[in-house]
Amino acid sequence: MKTAPNQTAFETAPDKANHTIGKFAGTDNPRHLRAIPALQNRPLPREHGDRAAGCSNFPDLIAELRRRGLEIPCERVPDRDRDGNPIKRGVYHLTDADRRKLLHWLAKRSRVKVGAGATATLFGESS
Repeated sequence: MKTAPNQTAFETAPDKANHTIGKFAGTDNPRHLRAIPALQNRPLPREHGDRAAGCSNFPDLIAELRRRGLEIPCERVPDRDRDGNPIKRGVYHLTDADRRKLLHWLAKRSRVKVGAGATATLFGESS
């Protein structure tokens, strides 16, 4: 990804050309299916996203979801690292448009397979 001279890869806008305009293409990927409800609950720093999705490269997972039609911007917020040095931490969040796309997708898809063959419902529906 190409960045401006004083800009990191996290601060660049997602490539809009790869997005499905107005629609989320959906997913069956278990990591995506764990990341989506976590993002719906709250904004996630990269480290929390890794734990929620069960991956070690949350920015790559976000890039996959962006290619499928979500925006999921990354806001750079001031923070401190473990040594007390000032940093800008990337925090991912859903836009209102992302939430609408996900609700539309979920309305078409009421049940999903998650994990090792266990059927689960996504976002609160029970069997």
